[in-house]
Amino acid sequence: MGEEMGAGWPTWRAAAALAVAAWLALHVAARVADALWWRPRRLEAHFAAQGVRGPPYRFLLGSVREMVALMAEASSKPMSPPTSHNALPRVLAFYHYWRKIYGPTFLIWFGPTPRLTVAEPELVREIFLTRADAFDRYEAHPVVRQLEGDGLVSLHGDKWALHRRVLTDAFYPDNLNRLVPHVGRSVAALAEKWCAMAAAGGSGEVEVDVAEWFQAVTEEAITRATFGRSYDDGRAVFAMQGRLMAFASEAFRKVLVPGYRFLPTRKNWQSWKLDREIRQSLTRLIARRSDEAEAENKAAGDGGAFRDLLGAMINAADRKTRAPPSPPAAAIPVEDMLEECKTFFFAGKQTTTNLLTWATVLLAMHPEWQERARREVLDVCGADELPSKDHLPKLKTLGMIMNETLRLYPPAVATIRRAMTDVQLSDGRVIPRDMELLVPIMAIHHDPRFWGPDAAQFNPARFAGGPARAAKHPLAFIPFGLGARMCIGQNLARLEAKLTMAILLQLFEMRASPNYVHAPTVLMLLYPQYGAPVIFRPRSAHRPSDPAAS
Repeated sequence: MGEEMGAGWPTWRAAAALAVAAWLALHVAARVADALWWRPRRLEAHFAAQGVRGPPYRFLLGSVREMVALMAEASSKPMSPPTSHNALPRVLAFYHYWRKIYGPTFLIWFGPTPRLTVAEPELVREIFLTRADAFDRYEAHPVVRQLEGDGLVSLHGDKWALHRRVLTDAFYPDNLNRLVPHVGRSVAALAEKWCAMAAAGGSGEVEVDVAEWFQAVTEEAITRATFGRSYDDGRAVFAMQGRLMAFASEAFRKVLVPGYRFLPTRKNWQSWKLDREIRQSLTRLIARRSDEAEAENKAAGDGGAFRDLLGAMINAADRKTRAPPSPPAAAIPVEDMLEECKTFFFAGKQTTTNLLTWATVLLAMHPEWQERARREVLDVCGADELPSKDHLPKLKTLGMIMNETLRLYPPAVATIRRAMTDVQLSDGRVIPRDMELLVPIMAIHHDPRFWGPDAAQFNPARFAGGPARAAKHPLAFIPFGLGARMCIGQNLARLEAKLTMAILLQLFEMRASPNYVHAPTVLMLLYPQYGAPVIFRPRSAHRPSDPAAS
């Protein structure tokens, strides 16, 4: 009897283990089935009951196959006619197609992840302003974070609030105005090269891909804004960051290949090495600046000294900010400073480069507005002097052109928020916790309901009364976002763009190149798919002088 029990005991234990394993397998399978099938079906039913529909969910893939097909078809051919600004069907093809079927609010699926599109300004107001505490920025893909850095754009909660408070002071207009002479000289140097190229070519004009050339101008400005008097060291670091961005951009294009960024390919090895070098260089720079903290604090108290972003972070625990509320700030760790520097470089360089590129293309396409803006620049600034900080606010027409550029070709064509709890919006719809909401900024900017029948046309005059009065709804224009997380660098981007275009209008006449193919497309930000060649003809043999240099 005892022997029989002893012999059966291992069999019983094995059977129990198998039962537990089977239960666990069923439990996991049930969770997987719920995530990949039953939860999507429940959400479809939940929104259908509220009058919201969309393309049907397909197991595992969601709407991705249809989205990729729509985007691929749209990007396979340029805009027609080539002077059209009806870019929405090309840039956000999936939204444009499904909106015609389901209306401006519908449900789409990025795999098993649902996203509700929201394109009504009143609902946008709730998400970004009145109910902002219930929504947060969603977690970007790791490859995207590698590109833009784990800085202010990606942070949440108290850490985001600290960084925002510390950095806001550096972006006040009175501080940024101290960059005007530096940026002006950079643009003038660029213009000199173009004049020399035009003279050497014999035709008296030069064709330039502005999408490439403008990067030098924006890199100058963001380097000075970030590093201030450590400009030379910062420029070397950002040169490496530029090369790293090229590798990360390639990885982003392969984001659908699982684990691609971890594969030991030659370019991935180069990327990892560059990242280490950048971190080492920034760490040394931060350590050197930290040793000079006392001098930094003295400079910060001097009304004439430029307050750079790195200095603001280093002195965070000692400096009071003007951004309310302003309790004593905590120190920002070196690792966080590294990530913020990466964020400044990506956001500050790419966003402004895109704004300058599209503004130049639009003025080349529309000579009547180019001449109107030029007359204003010459009246305000003259022909023989670089524009100053006092000139820029007076360039009203140029400001209207910049706003119309941001409306038609916003740098970020969409943004995403995530519900942190169950939320009922003013239209009665209930948004479940963890639901993602996609706000198609470009669709709102191109919507005839808010902008009239000429919504797809270039008409800067619509901004004559200011952005809030340009459309039928004051929140139909949100190129830099809205609310507390509105782009902190928008003042810098506008200053750079206005100053750069003013100098180019003083010096050149611009026209569209016959080689230009109008094909706006999106890869994180909106850019010209085939470059942006523009023909520049110098207006005179001399360039404006720099009063600061005399």
